[in-house]
Amino acid sequence: MADTIAPPGFVAFEAGEARIVCAPHVADAVREMLRAGTLYDYARHDPDVRSLTGRIAVYALTLPGGSERAVVRRNHHGGLIGGLRSDLFLPPTRAPRELRTSEKLRAQGVPTPAMLGYAVYRAAGGFRRADIMTREVPHAVDLSTPLKSESAGERVRALSAAACLIRELNEAGARHHDLNVKNVLLEPSEDLVPKALVLDVDRVTFGRKGADVLEQNLARLLRSARKWQTVHGAHVTDAELDEFAALVRNA
Repeated sequence: MADTIAPPGFVAFEAGEARIVCAPHVADAVREMLRAGTLYDYARHDPDVRSLTGRIAVYALTLPGGSERAVVRRNHHGGLIGGLRSDLFLPPTRAPRELRTSEKLRAQGVPTPAMLGYAVYRAAGGFRRADIMTREVPHAVDLSTPLKSESAGERVRALSAAACLIRELNEAGARHHDLNVKNVLLEPSEDLVPKALVLDVDRVTFGRKGADVLEQNLARLLRSARKWQTVHGAHVTDAELDEFAALVRNA
């Protein structure tokens, strides 16, 4: 299956009908997991797995051998096409691009969870399925959690971290076409000021940094935050969102 090429620092191999690209130190664990059929199958049946909330089930687990904590998810289409093709993609799927984008973002200083690898599987009709595996960020929550908090301080600290992330995306010329509160992960720190990391990076494209990139990323995240206000009852206020926008623009 000539679907994938390993970028520098990764290895590629085949196991049955699966084509894998992964970091060398998790290759043995991946081979063990594939005995269950797919990485996703292994993860969801692991006795100590932790299921993460979201549109599609995502699983956090300790990899075989106990060397690493990872998050495993199955790539799915969103929107209308999601109801038609679900997890079926034309080769080479989104996975190779997601790995390249993740590595490029990290190289340019944009925080995003490190991808440990992916596996692509044959499906009927020439389609493929793909599983993505990333390093778990311990005790992290997405931006929706603090926006729902009754603590104004917690909300402001989270929005400050998100503002920093938008500026970092702009410095890399990175436009996220689905930047919403569920795609901003907050990693706790000892000083209570979280670090924001960007998720779903297969939706990122690169160009030149500038007002257009910054404003489009900001507009998407603001639209999502206001939806959480009106639809989900988040406690974040208009004044806090206005301050957030000013922080992004005026830093």
